Amino acid sequence: MIKVVASGAAGKMGMAVCRAVLEDDDLELVGAVDKVNTGENVSGSSIKIDDSLERVMDETHADVLVDFTIADSVIENAEIATKRGAHIVIGTTGLASDKLDALKGISESSQKNILYAPNFAIGAVLLMKVCESIAGYFDRAEIIEKHHDQKADAPSGTSIMTANLISKNLTPQPLQEIEKFKGARGAKVDDIPVHSVRLPGLVAHQEVIFGLQGQTLTIRHDSIDRVSFMPGVVMAVKAIGKKTGFTMGLDKIMPGAGI
Repeated sequence: MIKVVASGAAGKMGMAVCRAVLEDDDLELVGAVDKVNTGENVSGSSIKIDDSLERVMDETHADVLVDFTIADSVIENAEIATKRGAHIVIGTTGLASDKLDALKGISESSQKNILYAPNFAIGAVLLMKVCESIAGYFDRAEIIEKHHDQKADAPSGTSIMTANLISKNLTPQPLQEIEKFKGARGAKVDDIPVHSVRLPGLVAHQEVIFGLQGQTLTIRHDSIDRVSFMPGVVMAVKAIGKKTGFTMGLDKIMPGAGI
């Protein structure tokens, strides 16, 4: 039985993580942490939300911390958890390269494993890998990513990683164009235009459009409910103890995801 603490437990993703852990026979939710809703029970369980990660980790001796908080808290949370012997699975969005480098350092110094994934939806991960493998056949590609209006960062981590992967095999030539309004052509991530949409009613959606003379190919993934991320989170929690060091991306633990 793998003992799990969920950080960011009062958020929408955090609550979904708690439910997923409680429903899995191989996992045990032993703690939940958040700065809000402290003292409330989690998903009908006996676990109460605590506002101190240090206290929860000291009391529970958890094997894995699952972190869905905010970018400014991730490094401190990682230091707290690894010092107490826990591996970490991180789904917090908006992590810049300096924070990823810091997480690598924490993993190396603590000899605890850390997995960070921009997206835990298995379909979204497969979309990224497919796009990487076919990009070389096309002249151009653009990405449209859509999320709920509470998402703080743009472009999304998923779209950034997708653009990084596509750019390995596709180098578009500059277009002769004039933006009448700045940003009309989206943000350039490794020379791949990324267009971000934020609206109520959305969850997480990504569309990649490839162009070649006389034809286009569109690949799209939609998460219509946050439960779509939970199989990937559970997979990561079960696998993290067997991975060494810092792991970037869910595909690294998905059998056959190399495509």
